[in-house]
Amino acid sequence: MKRPAYASDKVLKEFIKTALEEDIQSGDHSTLSTIPKALEQKAQLIVKEDCILAGVELAEIIFKFFDKNLKVEVFIKDGEPAKKGDIAFIVSGKARSILSTERLVLNCMQRMSGIATMTHDWNSRLIGTKTKLLDTRKTTPNFRVCEKWAVAIGGGTNHRFGLYDMIMLKDNHIDYNGSITNAVKMARDYVKKNKLKLKIEVETRSLDEVKEAVAVGADRIMFDNMPVEMMAEAVKIVNKKSETEASGGIGRDMLNLVAKTGVDFISAGALTHSYSNIDLSLKALQI
Repeated sequence: MKRPAYASDKVLKEFIKTALEEDIQSGDHSTLSTIPKALEQKAQLIVKEDCILAGVELAEIIFKFFDKNLKVEVFIKDGEPAKKGDIAFIVSGKARSILSTERLVLNCMQRMSGIATMTHDWNSRLIGTKTKLLDTRKTTPNFRVCEKWAVAIGGGTNHRFGLYDMIMLKDNHIDYNGSITNAVKMARDYVKKNKLKLKIEVETRSLDEVKEAVAVGADRIMFDNMPVEMMAEAVKIVNKKSETEASGGIGRDMLNLVAKTGVDFISAGALTHSYSNIDLSLKALQI
């Protein structure tokens, strides 16, 4: 799949640079002290449990960032199913380079594959409906680009990336401001004044708030922690005047039921904070 725009070369290189500096600092002394500088070897990425693989392209970028002469032969691409015992890729080149990048590659791929696998599983519950599965900003600081990329690899849809690319007026914004009507009007004036192209989403907690959000013309209306029956009524109230999103405590087993209310989106923080890492291993292949 095509890499998302937010995972640009610039962003990824900065992430990789910072991650390697955190790990290596004054030197990978275990490797420097035991592995000859000129030694060339190979290593294979072994999949140790069934999954949707993710992070392969990122692994290639990490290897090349550290040592442009490393070569990666890919057998399983991002988003493809992998089974226990499969070999995802073989990396070859300087043994020192392989060893010094091994843990960063595995840390990223294990987490990304976990997210992609969970997203793929949850998304399968929405087959036959029009509802799209969204992630949230409930991500790991400085790792968001990889987590959201993994959601996309798993077949999910990315919500806003950060605070800058969409206006979302949540319960605290509304409570601090005083009303949905006033908050949306102020947000719209702000967008116009600053010549921004941003959608305005409003979080609602009751049917009265849904009616208010519709009346003021919110671009998207979120139904927060509403019972399914209330969500169904809220969808009727909105009547396609705005996009609709269900959020708050929606588990895997509820997805299809919520989708049947007619909501356009279901957002789930669980995709990026409650997944299980996939067991992967990078093992030496002696030349």
